[in-house]
Amino acid sequence: MGNSGNEDSKRSRAVAPAAAKQDLSGIGAAFAPAMIGALLSRIFNWSRSGVGPRLLAAVLLFSSVVTLVLTALQLYLDYNREVGVIETRLDEIGRSTTGSLGESLWNLDQNQLRLLLDGILRLPDIRAAEVREIADRPNPIRVAVGEPNTRSIVTRDYPLTTTMQGAVRTIGVLHVEATLSEVYQQLMNRALIILASQAAKTFLVSLFIIYMFHLLVTRHLVAIADFVSKYNLARPPPALHLERRPTYDPDELDKVVVAFNAMCANLERAYDELREANANLERDLKIRRSAEEDARASEQRFRDYAETASDWFWETGPDHRFTYISERAGAFGMAHKALIGKRRIDAAFDRDAEPEKWRAHVAMLDRHEPFRKFEYRGRDASGRVRHFSVNGQPVFASDGRFMGYRGSATDLTAQHETEERLRQSQKMDAIGQLTGGVAHDFNNVLTVITGTIEIIQEGLADRPQFAAIAQLIDDAATRGAEITSQLLTFARRQPLEPREIDVNALVLETAKLLKPILGEHVEIVTRLADDAWSAMVDPSQLSSAIVNLAVNARDAMPGGGRLTLETANRELDGTEGADEGDVVRGAFVMVAVSDTGHGIPADIRERVFEPFFTTKGVGRGTGLGLSMVYGFARQTGGTVAIESEEGRGTVVRLFLPRSEGEAPARTAPVHALAAARGHETILVVEDDPLVQGYVIAQLGSLGYRTLAAGDGASALALVDQGAKFDLLFTDIIMPGGMNGRELAEAVRLRRPGVKVLYTSGYTDDTIVHEGHLDPGVALLQKPYRKSELSEKIREVLAGEPAA
Repeated sequence: MGNSGNEDSKRSRAVAPAAAKQDLSGIGAAFAPAMIGALLSRIFNWSRSGVGPRLLAAVLLFSSVVTLVLTALQLYLDYNREVGVIETRLDEIGRSTTGSLGESLWNLDQNQLRLLLDGILRLPDIRAAEVREIADRPNPIRVAVGEPNTRSIVTRDYPLTTTMQGAVRTIGVLHVEATLSEVYQQLMNRALIILASQAAKTFLVSLFIIYMFHLLVTRHLVAIADFVSKYNLARPPPALHLERRPTYDPDELDKVVVAFNAMCANLERAYDELREANANLERDLKIRRSAEEDARASEQRFRDYAETASDWFWETGPDHRFTYISERAGAFGMAHKALIGKRRIDAAFDRDAEPEKWRAHVAMLDRHEPFRKFEYRGRDASGRVRHFSVNGQPVFASDGRFMGYRGSATDLTAQHETEERLRQSQKMDAIGQLTGGVAHDFNNVLTVITGTIEIIQEGLADRPQFAAIAQLIDDAATRGAEITSQLLTFARRQPLEPREIDVNALVLETAKLLKPILGEHVEIVTRLADDAWSAMVDPSQLSSAIVNLAVNARDAMPGGGRLTLETANRELDGTEGADEGDVVRGAFVMVAVSDTGHGIPADIRERVFEPFFTTKGVGRGTGLGLSMVYGFARQTGGTVAIESEEGRGTVVRLFLPRSEGEAPARTAPVHALAAARGHETILVVEDDPLVQGYVIAQLGSLGYRTLAAGDGASALALVDQGAKFDLLFTDIIMPGGMNGRELAEAVRLRRPGVKVLYTSGYTDDTIVHEGHLDPGVALLQKPYRKSELSEKIREVLAGEPAA
């Protein structure tokens, strides 16, 4: 390394004289282009890299800027001085020549004017002069000498005057132009001289600075860089030493050399320590790699469990906010990334509904206790309410510090929905059973009341005050019968007599009935499909369903609105109805009833088909209208769907099974029936004494002979005794272990061909299957009036309606 520095020094000493000679020869032949070009090329190649070019550029740039600024300032001062001299000269011309020029102009002596102007033109820097007469006459005098210019000039205009009768009068103008061209040329020559001398001085000074910087600094920096670049810790070289003349005191380079040598010694010691540390580190790395592989295997095992488990896993921090939720939660519709940073209570749907439960849960979390099977409700990414069950275990650091919770979560939504459907089904079955029992007894009572009221009304025809009271009782009994019928329809216990009907014709007939019911403030619009199929339904029940929907729509439009009745053909493939379990497929005729009312709130929309549920005030509804429609649609073999939005109205769609027949029956208006009389003998089997007495009395008033029995066994005893009768009129639900259907079959075994008419206020599966009466079965629904009794008896006895 020391030899290297010596060689650099010798090389610099060998080059310096040649460079000096070239500099001297360059100075001696300053204007030799070839020598200057060679010198510049040599300098450029020598200083293409390193500190030299930057130092040279900085010196040249700074010197050039200073030179230019000083030159510009000197030229500016010279310019002002020269221009001042010219302006002084022009002012002197104005003071010395205007009098004589004015006198010559007054005398109209143009020769004298030209001589005076030529004298002015001979002055330095004056290029043109002109005298113009100011006079109101043709061809005023104008004398000009010199060559006027438009650039780089200074001009002056002096008035020429004369004195007339003591008054000064302007008779002309003297115009003088002085050029600045010579001033600019002098300034340019001066600038070139200054710049050339300054450039030469700057260049020589810069070269000297570069040479001295190289001699004192850069060659030693190169030696230091070469030592550092070739330094090898495995085979350390001798200490760094620079070949330079000794100085009186150590300078910066000496301090750098000492620092480098000290650093190299430290590096050698550190290298030995590093080799020992590397050996230890290699052993530690092997242990760490093994631990990392075990950790990765454990993590992968956990991920496999987390992604294949039916549950998902979660973690929370000390503030109970989620820090991790496994991707398995996405399979249940949860936006697991959106839950990061939130607390469980923030994502809960039931925190306001069950505040005590959540307060207890949060208190347990604050106590850092484990928990199991904590159930709550939340919403998934689509907004659907879901049920969750979570287990959690607190996590503590090695120093006992609480770190948060880890646990698992289970989606119980399907289980809850199944349980809810089961509870709903059980509730509906219980209501159906209750409805049947109530209807059976209530219809027996209503049968006696309606029949007795008819007799009372006939006897009070001449007493209007009491007749009005009897009419009120009759109306109340009729209303009770309607409520009972609605209950039976909802419970799907109302026997239907379906037949092929023209749905469009029935809707039009029902629309006529709706006009007086709804009032003039409700507009009725029909949109009926021209190709609507025929449907297999009970026309009276369908008409009642439409009326119920229309009345509900009217109540939803207290200020008036539009009711739309619509029909259309629909092919359904797994369409869900009002109940999630209602999945229907096939061809259906749709009857839609829509209104422009206030709509149904979303939180009660799922309950509108429940019996006795109503949003109307007390006394304004029984809550059976929509439940009757739902029961009728399901018993018919179709379904019902509802769509509603608050403020935009409601649409209820009935889907009725399509009839395969070709000629649908048209509904005819119902006319009041007259009581038909007869003379046949009728065996009346009725377990309720009140109903039995009423029937016997009514049949007697119609001319029939009657035999009576309270149960099936008593009726069979009469048959076995040889009692003669033309018609068996029997209740279906009776005590004693024998129902009406079993009694009729037993009687027909004894007397084949006997005619049977059933009556009941509630039908089970005795004569009704899938909601429809068995073929060939005649039924008279309780409660019934005298005219309905006589008409039905004549139908069964004669095989045709009574006249």
